[in-house]
Parts: sequence; structure tokens; C-alpha cells
Amino acid sequence: MNHWPEGVARPAIRALHTAELYTLEDLKEIDVQSLQRLHGIGPKAYAALKKAMDDKGYQFKGE
Repeated sequence: MNHWPEGVARPAIRALHTAELYTLEDLKEIDVQSLQRLHGIGPKAYAALKKAMDDKGYQFKGE
């Protein structure tokens, strides 16, 4: 079951899981620069994650 928003492709999901990030709530513990450095997180995946975070009222670390 995919718990990530639409627009987050498999390479991005693998990158997130490798970084031990499994939910949107987990993303509150990572800063944007570190997230974007993960191999597999491109502009489309970042935009989808950012929108989903905003929709939930969550922020990345340091925002």
C-alpha cells in the first residue's frame, strides 16, 4: 500500500525508505536541503511532498 501522495514515484519512495522516512509525519524531522539531496527526490517528488505536507499543516525541519 502506497502511503505517499500521487506524484511521488518509486525511486523517490525507495530514497525515502532508505533514509528511514516512511510517512509524511516523518518528513517533519528532515530539512528541505537534506531531502532534496536524496538520490531519487527530484522536483516533481519534492513538489508533491511539499503540497501534501502543507495540506496536513506540517513543515519540514527548520521551516
